Amino acid sequence: MAEPILIEPRDEWNEQLVANVHPADWTNPTPDGRYNLVVLGAGTGGLITALIASSLGAKVALIERHLMGGDCLNVGCVPSKAVIRGAQIVHEAREASQFGMPAGPEDLGDFEEVMRRMREIRARISHEDSAERYSEEFGIDIYLGEAAFEGEGKVSVGDQVLEYSKAVIATGARAVAPPIEGLAAAGYLDNETVFSLTERPKRVAVIGAGPIGCELAQSFQRLGSEVHILERMDQILTREDPDAAKIVQDVLVREGVEMIFECAIERVERRGEERVIHLSCPKKGTRELVVDEILVGAGRAPNVEGMGLESVGVSFDKQKGVQVDDSLRTTNKRIWAVGDVCMQWKFTHAADAAAKIAVQNALFAVGPIGRKKLSDLVMPWCTYTEPEIAHVGLYERDAAEKNVPIDSYQVSIAESNRAVTDGQEEGLIKVHVKKGTDEIVGATVVAAHAGDLVTQFTMAIQNGIGLGSFTNIIYPYPTQGEAIKRAAGAYTRTRLTPTVKRLFERWLSWQR
Repeated sequence: MAEPILIEPRDEWNEQLVANVHPADWTNPTPDGRYNLVVLGAGTGGLITALIASSLGAKVALIERHLMGGDCLNVGCVPSKAVIRGAQIVHEAREASQFGMPAGPEDLGDFEEVMRRMREIRARISHEDSAERYSEEFGIDIYLGEAAFEGEGKVSVGDQVLEYSKAVIATGARAVAPPIEGLAAAGYLDNETVFSLTERPKRVAVIGAGPIGCELAQSFQRLGSEVHILERMDQILTREDPDAAKIVQDVLVREGVEMIFECAIERVERRGEERVIHLSCPKKGTRELVVDEILVGAGRAPNVEGMGLESVGVSFDKQKGVQVDDSLRTTNKRIWAVGDVCMQWKFTHAADAAAKIAVQNALFAVGPIGRKKLSDLVMPWCTYTEPEIAHVGLYERDAAEKNVPIDSYQVSIAESNRAVTDGQEEGLIKVHVKKGTDEIVGATVVAAHAGDLVTQFTMAIQNGIGLGSFTNIIYPYPTQGEAIKRAAGAYTRTRLTPTVKRLFERWLSWQR
């Protein structure tokens, strides 16, 4: 029987979630012969790996020690986007007066209901990743429990030993807190605990202005908390294009989030129910920041401990994760790895794409024949603030480091009439092409639906579609995608040199 798992709060939705992704009455199957593939970890990477291999005829075992669905379902993409959507609705209601609907700016929304709906959505979606579905519908042997390699070709789960031909490590990563004096004693939230909240915290400090920190900072501010972002650098979303990050940063500040940049957190202490953060700021001196909750939005560590990787010669680093080559094979020729445990791209869709590569290479490639490479992927990503910020390919700094000369074309999203009518004018589209050509090498989008828009650039890069081709695409009017066509137009106008223009003028003059 599986070890029981409890998730707070203990309501009907969390009970349904656990019943799907780690049922207490689950009985592990009895191993019957060697598996073609054993997969350790049932997050996105593990689930997709097992599903693809099984659908292609492989005999597959999938092992999960905690909750199937991994971070994405349980403490990542699904719950965060549900909370973000709830916060968006509350914010839009407060802003509704400009669209002709009377609104109360003092209305903070119902925090408890937003969180309840999040738990309901998560529970409903959890069936897709359930032990029952993967077992009965897809014919995969599901084992719940701790897995460990027991020498070449063997993995133990409890008192059972599974034999395998090939194995895939997909154990993911976990949130870790920075080494700040007093932080652990004072207590803090991270992405694995924040979704258990049922009451609105009055004051929240967010440590780290990365994607998780910014998304939840904006949502908590919109739901009535007083939010402070603490970031060591001088801007939010430091990985992103500075122009793009500045747009999102200005929106957060306008909505009331306080930005505290370039300050060191000296220590944290607990005073009754309050947390006191002691800051040292080179430009402003010392400061005490008093809050009710601290959310750590920075720091991840790969789950590599306790699996007996040493016993099978799999090299790993506790910070960087499992060592893999471009085919995702580890230092053991029979073992591959996918997802956050081994990759720099720590996204659900990256783990999904990597799973396809791992299955192909582990089960169907013969030497170099049929082998796929991780480096061949064109990987987009998106941060789901409002506006969203999405990117694919090279940034300007990447192009400079790689000595790739580029031309850049930028337009404001406000050049799309739809963005103006929707009141979503803050944003941009910036496209980088190889100098003197229209070959797209990178693009950044800031817009209400940037994650959807950037897909057009992903497809263009992957299929060799030049920026000039977008001028011939007919976009329905009015849509925000028209801004992409305007960026393409900016490129096309550079082709109209004085010489070309004179030739056109002579041709047209001759026709008169």
